[in-house]
Amino acid sequence: MNDRAAAGAAAEARAQQHLERRGLKLVTRNWRCPGGELDLVMRDAATLVMVEVRKRSRSDYGDAFESVHARKRGRIVHAARSFLAAHPEHERSPVRFDVVAVGGGGEVEWLQAAFDTEN
Repeated sequence: MNDRAAAGAAAEARAQQHLERRGLKLVTRNWRCPGGELDLVMRDAATLVMVEVRKRSRSDYGDAFESVHARKRGRIVHAARSFLAAHPEHERSPVRFDVVAVGGGGEVEWLQAAFDTEN
């Protein structure tokens, strides 16, 4: 694993811990399909939460939340639809798209309902 992949994995682990301390339950990590990936899929009560984790060590590259641009959101929504098709046990669950930003010092910011399928 290269340094960038290791940093991304560490950020995902930090985000997962943060969300679990707030009551969410992990369904799966790094779920991949052709054309997309879900960093974390979690359950918040009855809601299935698709979590995009963004690692930012420097603020001069822009805000982590802003980095989830329209094309990236489209890939996440595509992956979410593929996940639901592959896991029919979740097909009736409401779905929410969250973004978690992990800073260079390990600080975590969680934006719930960051976007929807219309964005």
